[in-house]
Amino acid sequence: MGPPPLRYSRLMPTALVLSAGGMFAAWEIGVWKVLREHFTPDLIVGASAGAWNGWAIAGGATPEELVREWLDPSTATLMRSAPLHAKARRLFECYQPRVPFGLTVVEAPRLRSHIVRGPEIGWQHLAATCSIPVVFPPVRIGGKFYVDGGFLGALPLWVAEEMGATRAIAINCLTTWPFRLVRKVVPPRQPGASLEVVRIEPSTALGSLRDTFHWSAANTRRWIALGELDGKRALASITM
Repeated sequence: MGPPPLRYSRLMPTALVLSAGGMFAAWEIGVWKVLREHFTPDLIVGASAGAWNGWAIAGGATPEELVREWLDPSTATLMRSAPLHAKARRLFECYQPRVPFGLTVVEAPRLRSHIVRGPEIGWQHLAATCSIPVVFPPVRIGGKFYVDGGFLGALPLWVAEEMGATRAIAINCLTTWPFRLVRKVVPPRQPGASLEVVRIEPSTALGSLRDTFHWSAANTRRWIALGELDGKRALASITM
């Protein structure tokens, strides 16, 4: 028999929070394949590639659909503006949130983080949340310019709290030294002490900084498989 289902009181809303991560975000799909059998999030929050994963999950995508998305060879082209915008349009057309959903974007040049919520989200927001500064041009929305939501905080726990969560299952794939250094140089906004957080992170390094930008079918399969293992290990640490 597998572990018992995880049940959360509706008096304590639980958020699924998905980090930025470039190609590493494929690992998040493996974790979600396991977690989805054990709890249903009350809301979903994501930044950058985690926002794309979260958008599809909130829209009812099956694990098989999510895996197909990541194994699609066209993923290799997403480091160019036109394919990235085309993918954002397609995700917007294919999925619409069935649970409360929020993503982050960063206003440029003011460098302010903004939450954009379900009904407010257009395909441009999905493009903007993945528009890495310098790599991609900012996305113009309503007369303002926006860039990658993970730029000022890869794991947007504060957004989950702002949206009413008191618990967060945080799936964080950016744990290696370059990203830890960025967090020290640009400290991310933190949630209040009252937010209960369970972090799930890769048990082994996913790869190099270069691997976050370059798609590989072999790496994608490996990361998804590791995510499943890490998801199973995490079940024992998630309590009522």
